[in-house]
Amino acid sequence: MPRPIHAEISLEALKNNLSVMRKAAGQAKIWSVIKANAYGHGIEHVYPGLQKTDGFALLDLDEAVRLRELGWQGPILLLEGFFTPDDLALIDRYALTTAVHSFWQLAAIADVRLQRPVNIYLKVNTGMNRLGFAPERLHAAWLEASANPNIGEITLMTHFARADEPSGINEPMALINRLCHDMRLPRCLANSAATLWHPKAHADWVRPGIVLYGASPTGQHQDIARTGLQPVMSLRSELIAVQSLSAGSRVGYGGRYAASRAHQIGIVACGYADGYPRHAPGGTPVIVDGRETVTVGTVSMDMLAVDLSPCPAARPGSPVELWGSQLPVDRVANASQTLGYELLSALAPRVSIRTV
Repeated sequence: MPRPIHAEISLEALKNNLSVMRKAAGQAKIWSVIKANAYGHGIEHVYPGLQKTDGFALLDLDEAVRLRELGWQGPILLLEGFFTPDDLALIDRYALTTAVHSFWQLAAIADVRLQRPVNIYLKVNTGMNRLGFAPERLHAAWLEASANPNIGEITLMTHFARADEPSGINEPMALINRLCHDMRLPRCLANSAATLWHPKAHADWVRPGIVLYGASPTGQHQDIARTGLQPVMSLRSELIAVQSLSAGSRVGYGGRYAASRAHQIGIVACGYADGYPRHAPGGTPVIVDGRETVTVGTVSMDMLAVDLSPCPAARPGSPVELWGSQLPVDRVANASQTLGYELLSALAPRVSIRTV
């Protein structure tokens, strides 16, 4: 039989989360962000649960083509834009919308022959300092884009660096309003956090990402606990062995865990080669046989150990949830000093995915 570890993707949770964000967004349309292979969930797996979205946003041209081949005929937005002028052939062929953040991209669009004008998202840098036109160059970029017959609809876009803070969007919103008083453009401003907590940023389109998968944009599960969002991915495995320890017995590489008393531990078919964080310390929460317990010792490539004291009836074959419907991924991420984003998107290819 195959190794027991697998990920379950709940389509009902996806549908629920899209509905929650639809209510949060008010009149704004929704780009469902499915970058990084849908945050590790698999584009093919999440697509059936997100078909009521208004559009999909992603990074990779190959992922955009996959989405078209699945049958999606609505809008697709390339969040990082295109990387070479040659990419415009595929953008044209598959009717994609592209972010534009540099003058070289505007020049490339002007120089190409297209079947139809390409819709663009003109990106302004409002403090993230990654991509986007400098504020003082935005007006010139808009004029150049407006004069380009190869460009169709123009939407203003930015990305907030601090939308998870109560006043985190005040400065960028003030900057946008000052810059764009004479630009009658649709706007797409809000990421997950701004969609949840900053209605004044909703504008015409919002771009929820991590929240669609039931994790928190702040990394703290309590911040979304009352929103109605549900975990979409459950990483599940089983105990494959039980070991009895005496006081002083050590566990795993480096013997970092030493038993203070006699007790039993379980060995789980899950390790860092499956995407579980190698740096997760002993004491990271895990669900075994329906009860919460903790890991002990160092996570190895294919296995990790758990304390069976809270679940003494557990035996080989007992179910284990590493994160999911019973254990929010943000709690595991917090214990590992990282974010749920990283854990979900780092799911390894060797872990099979099932939709439920």
